[in-house]
Amino acid sequence: MSRKFQSGKFIKGFAGIAAMVCGLAMMAGQANATNIEKASMSVMRQVSPPIGWVQFCRDYSEYCNVETLSPEELVLNEHNWKQLLAINAAVNSEIEPVTDMDHWGVPERWDIPTDGKGDCEDYVLEKRRRLLLAGWPRQDLLVTVVRDKSGDGHAVLTVKTDRGDLILDNQEAKVLLWGETGYKFIKRQSEENPNRWVGLGNIDTQLFTAR
Repeated sequence: MSRKFQSGKFIKGFAGIAAMVCGLAMMAGQANATNIEKASMSVMRQVSPPIGWVQFCRDYSEYCNVETLSPEELVLNEHNWKQLLAINAAVNSEIEPVTDMDHWGVPERWDIPTDGKGDCEDYVLEKRRRLLLAGWPRQDLLVTVVRDKSGDGHAVLTVKTDRGDLILDNQEAKVLLWGETGYKFIKRQSEENPNRWVGLGNIDTQLFTAR
């Protein structure tokens, strides 16, 4: 059974959604310990946050001055799966892609795209914001730094679930398991605190600049 989650179009009718959810359950039931481990990223040591996140926290302190929480794994079901697809698709369609240099006249700036423009990390922050407003656990919505298929710096949103770590991406319409993206995963926020970042096995010592 394919482990790729389709997000291009909604599955029409309750029967289609129910079948999808049933398929997810069957996949989980048949998975052995090795498959489950591969569905979630291996976290390494604590690392420094991207400079863009530090700047974002100065501008949007309400997203950063938060308490430390215990990890909480989201149980993926019909309702929240449809909600995840809807928010991911909406943000990808509503935001006009533009570089920070063209947008702000600086090489790097992380922002909530209130003017409808932004680059990859702005897509991520808006998806995270909307999911938080919808009641999703903060511990499961993790800004993540990767190298994309071209080797360029890129940002995606990791959503931790009982079906594995899902990736919301402005370069890809589908919601994929992290191992299906073809990306090199560098670091991401910890589940406990968004200001604490952890390495993912491919630490990049160069200053990260998202494109």
